[in-house]
Amino acid sequence: MKNRMRIKIGGVPEHFNLPWRLAMQQGDFEKENIALHWEDMGGGTGQMIKGLQNKTIDVAVLLTEGISRAILQGLDAKILQVYVKSPLRWGIHVPFADQSIQKVEDLKGKTFAISREGSGSHLMSYVLADQKGWDIDNLKFNSVGDVYGGLWALENDEAQAFLWEKYTTHPYTEQEKCRYIDEVVTPWPCFVVAVRGEVAEQYEEELQTMLSVVNKKAESVKYDEKTPEVLSWRYGLKLDDVTSWLNETEWNYKAEKFDKDFDNVIKYLLKLKLITEREAENYMEKLF
Repeated sequence: MKNRMRIKIGGVPEHFNLPWRLAMQQGDFEKENIALHWEDMGGGTGQMIKGLQNKTIDVAVLLTEGISRAILQGLDAKILQVYVKSPLRWGIHVPFADQSIQKVEDLKGKTFAISREGSGSHLMSYVLADQKGWDIDNLKFNSVGDVYGGLWALENDEAQAFLWEKYTTHPYTEQEKCRYIDEVVTPWPCFVVAVRGEVAEQYEEELQTMLSVVNKKAESVKYDEKTPEVLSWRYGLKLDDVTSWLNETEWNYKAEKFDKDFDNVIKYLLKLKLITEREAENYMEKLF
């Protein structure tokens, strides 16, 4: 019998990762001789990239654009699979009290709060600016660590905009900690599973089994009529919000490949000057 695979995995403490948490609680990984330890990473993709880099985690469930950029810039990691194939809807949040900001156009020249350099909140600020035709070289950022840092920055005029997944932040808009004015949608599948290079080489077969387990659990989560109530209770979200989110979200149940979507990711990263032409060379070989 093979030795049990022990893996430390990081992910955001949000509704997207319910399949992982349920599969762990219900012993699905244990049945496959996989000991999975979950680490909540509220700092998002930027924090997980650091974790992979520092070897404090082995696997991460993180944003497609962030990990793609990190790998192309030298991070020793590989993308195992697209995890969520639907796009992410980033809410554009502004200070509650600042009534001078009513629409996205009012944010031109303002400071964006971001969790970390290379995070989704960072990269999607570039995407938003590009879509609006702003000069991306003039964007201003304030690194704040996590969603709570973002809310603090808005309340204390340390930033005038903050991008975060809109359902996660909905409770804060209701508490008048910020205002939601619009959204920006990722033009690619939003989450992937990535692994450190040496772990990928050591546990290739077991990692595929791990993915198979979570894909199966994701499909059951999607179609279980009890899921909205479970999500609402676990993540403190309104039932209506959870139902809307679940209708919009598709996990990658069949482990499909999305090569054309990664072409789009690279085109965007190049256009926004977030990677160089040299870094983009042979990117599919580097990413996978």
